[in-house]
Amino acid sequence: MLEIKQIKKSFEGQEILKGVDLKVEKGDVVTILGPSGSGKTTLLRCINFLERADEGAMIFDRERLDLSSVQKRDMARIRRKTAFVFQNYNLFRNKTALQNVTEGLIVARRLPKDEAVGIGKRALDKVGLSDRYDYYPDQLSGGQQQRVGIARAIATDPEVILFDEPTSALDPELIGEVLEVMKQLAAEGMTMLVVTHEMKFARNVGTKVVFIDKGVVVEESAPREFFEAPRNERTRQFLGSVRWAG
Repeated sequence: MLEIKQIKKSFEGQEILKGVDLKVEKGDVVTILGPSGSGKTTLLRCINFLERADEGAMIFDRERLDLSSVQKRDMARIRRKTAFVFQNYNLFRNKTALQNVTEGLIVARRLPKDEAVGIGKRALDKVGLSDRYDYYPDQLSGGQQQRVGIARAIATDPEVILFDEPTSALDPELIGEVLEVMKQLAAEGMTMLVVTHEMKFARNVGTKVVFIDKGVVVEESAPREFFEAPRNERTRQFLGSVRWAG
């Protein structure tokens, strides 16, 4: 469904991604783990063209794209098949929860407002916010704001959702409500790439774990193998240092 080959990216002469390969099948929940600064977020942003890779190729639904020279029209077409959930929500502060979900449908996809509102309400219902349509971000908890972000993503009916550390900005007591929504999506067969520090989610919900360090994939395996019998010493060091919460 989605394959990345030898993706490279540098910022100001510093190589962040050093030739990353990644393959995602339909229905996969690929959790991407690694220390801060390892290139995890950069990888997601290159996949969704929020950053342009210096080198590498993407194969999406059998279409191959050169990531360093991809045209804007091709970017737009791929973006219509994906959705991005940001670490810090990225909501419009002056728009309600429902307006945040419908804005892209109306402006970017040019759906009639009535149709967009119907889709937006169903998406908010799905993430447990049927009583918060008219609330502004400042009236919502961090967990509720992130659930609005997830509703905005699923409203576009994407083939793949990219999650960039969706719980890292949340207070500990709010993490669970976001993870429950993600678990529900996974159970329904949504294809997901999730950059996360939530080890229990990676172990119990993920179908594949990818461990990235210093811009390279150090280890990739099924969750049980990854957590119970890691092959690489760097992986064992990482697992010994992380917080097992979530």
